[in-house]
Order: sequence, then structure tokens, then C-alpha cells
Amino acid sequence: MDIKAKIGELAAKISGDPGMKEKFEKDPAGTVKEMVGNIPPEQQQAIVEGVKTKIHLDNLGGGLGGLFGKK
Repeated sequence: MDIKAKIGELAAKISGDPGMKEKFEKDPAGTVKEMVGNIPPEQQQAIVEGVKTKIHLDNLGGGLGGLFGKK
């Protein structure tokens, strides 16, 4: 499994769906497991952390873009 690609895919799905985002915030590991299926715990944790980071950076990037005149 390409973890980096899976992180990008999941982050996009979660960010684009307010209900899924709320669910992820409440139970990140359960949400990832539901979306990906049964994967080894170490991969699951890496994906959870990667998705959290990607969503945070995407949100941060959007806010910073406004500071520099980009939208």
C-alpha cells in the first residue's frame, strides 16, 4: 500500500465532507479503519497522523494564502 497516496486520498475525502471531518475529529483511528479497511496497526497510526497533518497544513496554507493576496 502506498501510504503517502492513501493519506492524500483520505485527507481530500475527509476535508470535502463536513460530516466525515467531524467523525474523523471524534474518532480518527475508527474513521480511517472504516475508510481503508483492515490494515496493520502501525500502518493505521501512520495514516491517521499523516491525514491529521495534511488537513492541518491544507487549512493553514489556505489561511496564509489570504495574507499574501492569494485566494
